[in-house]
Amino acid sequence: MIINDDILERSCKDMIETILLCLRNAIKGTIYRIGPMPQLRSIRITSGVRNEAAGEILWGLEEYSDYNYPGKCWEDYKDKPDRPMEAMAWCVETAKSWTADDPYQDRRSVRKQLANEVEDYHHMEPVLIKKSYLYGDRAGEFEYPVDYLGNSIWKDSEDLVVAVIKIHFKKGFIKRGDYSTKVIKKLSRTLGTQLLSLHIRETLSEAQKDLARQRLQSCNVLAHELRNTFIKLGFIFSAINAEISFLREQWESQIALAWPDIENKSAILNRLSRLIESNLPRENVPTRLGRLCEKLISEQRELADLPLMPGLGEKWVDNKIRPKWQELMVESKAWEGSREEIQSLLKRLKSAMWLGTDEELASRIEHLPEDIRSIWPKLAYVDFTVDKLMTLDQIIEFLDHPELKIPHKQQTKKILTSLKALVEMIPEVEERTNRIILSLKNGSFEDDSFETIESLEPDYQV
Repeated sequence: MIINDDILERSCKDMIETILLCLRNAIKGTIYRIGPMPQLRSIRITSGVRNEAAGEILWGLEEYSDYNYPGKCWEDYKDKPDRPMEAMAWCVETAKSWTADDPYQDRRSVRKQLANEVEDYHHMEPVLIKKSYLYGDRAGEFEYPVDYLGNSIWKDSEDLVVAVIKIHFKKGFIKRGDYSTKVIKKLSRTLGTQLLSLHIRETLSEAQKDLARQRLQSCNVLAHELRNTFIKLGFIFSAINAEISFLREQWESQIALAWPDIENKSAILNRLSRLIESNLPRENVPTRLGRLCEKLISEQRELADLPLMPGLGEKWVDNKIRPKWQELMVESKAWEGSREEIQSLLKRLKSAMWLGTDEELASRIEHLPEDIRSIWPKLAYVDFTVDKLMTLDQIIEFLDHPELKIPHKQQTKKILTSLKALVEMIPEVEERTNRIILSLKNGSFEDDSFETIESLEPDYQV
């Protein structure tokens, strides 16, 4: 049985106190816990002795007992031919009481059998509980303890023993079947009912705690999965920004078309690459310097082809291009004569990243209508996030402009329209998901949470 130790001890003390109050000739009481199967360990829970002078009960016994914690297992106290018979074994195996109303003839007194010392007058009563109450339909599935012949005890019985009450009496004041034994038997049933109630309450409490743990674990797993899902949904913003970068690339091509002699990033990067190639090592076996040159040329070509946001382009120059040039000029004196030009080109390269945002330059692109050259750069240099849905609407509307002549215009519009629908759904899904997981975590479900579940829109604080 699952019962809190403190609660169990308090209940046993109440029972001993009740018995001693009811039976004036009873002087001491002890209750032993029996279980679980098949070990049937018997452990003394508590003992109380009547203090006649003070009119109170003294709790706890100083003398040693085999049944003090950790107690004795069934194998150590059941009837066997080679050991003294114990009253505890009789009560547990037969589920019947044992009365020592003649201690001199008590054949189950261990003290008398071992040391020929007479024990006092006492009565031992098993506390029974129906197996069906404890285990329901699973009662037949358990491994029952066996006697020394190997026969299962309790298997064919409706009851099992969960505790044993031992009450000591004044000399000559206890007889088998008398009023006192009937009172103890009646109260043992009350104790059995109380222990069952405590077991059910404790079991229910443990089940609730386990359910809460499982619910919290499920919430954490669900939240983790949803975080991953929302992280994966980040591809939507990347996809939108990729489409916007196409608009940016087309805008920069319009600037190059209108101002073919302007120094843009492609012209600067081409010049830097030619400077590298003019002094590139010609060894047959690749050297560290040669590999560095090839890497730098490759990254400069990549930067020339990428329509990056101006700020990101500057970081690319600072983190990839400039450090390699510095390393190159430290490793070799081949570019010493071009040092000033290289430094100037790198400085102008960072400025060239912002060429497409120059409003004055845009206003003088005469081959485009005024409204297009005014709106286009504002939309092309947007880093899209979830709070910029209005900008996305403007981009989609801009793609419908009849004078906008760019490749794949309608395809770009369809892609952005589809992605916009997904972006609009994310905040609602996130909010409803958080509400569901919070409901699961708290163990309460509101009507709108169920509607959310049915909508298949999942949360936690993602």
